[in-house]
Amino acid sequence: MQSPTPSHPSERMRQAIDSPRGRQLYSQRLGTVEPVFANLRHNKRLSRLNHRGQAKFKAQWNLYYKVQNIEKLSKAGFGQTGIQ
Repeated sequence: MQSPTPSHPSERMRQAIDSPRGRQLYSQRLGTVEPVFANLRHNKRLSRLNHRGQAKFKAQWNLYYKVQNIEKLSKAGFGQTGIQ
């Protein structure tokens, strides 16, 4: 018999991660999601959001991740002349 579904989000997350499949999926996060946030926070020093309100927050966050994506495209050689 399974225990009832917990109502608190952190308890639901704990249950999801405690399964073998959950551990395997969560371990992939280290290679996909975490480096992006670490780069923004430590290398670009974008550790704080300076604006209040949802619209201003979204605008600032959009700028942050656009900087990240432009940098990735640049490193991949996208847009450089002579590269095909």
